[in-house]
Amino acid sequence: MTKPTKLPNPPAAYNNFVARFPKLGQAWDLLAEGGQTGPLDERTARLVKLAIAIGAQKEGAVHASARKARALGITEDELDQVVALSAGTLGLPSAVAAFTWVHETKRRDAHD
Repeated sequence: MTKPTKLPNPPAAYNNFVARFPKLGQAWDLLAEGGQTGPLDERTARLVKLAIAIGAQKEGAVHASARKARALGITEDELDQVVALSAGTLGLPSAVAAFTWVHETKRRDAHD
């Protein structure tokens, strides 16, 4: 297992929710920890999580995965390839939506 990387701070909405419902926050942390066990390195696991978020069309999860991927040094080209790979399964409109979500996080991070 690789050394954990410092990830970006979660959005305020997440922090507010977890402050209001701490046991749900603890359960979320346990789920995340449980998924880290296995042969995938951190970069590969992050790209897989991005792909799952895209497939589920979960905008917030795509945003979070893209932010965390960038923090790991994953390039825009790598993120874009994950989006492009989704087009064959999800269709072009869903892939374009995911592309927009991934790039929204880049613009937001540039303004922070």
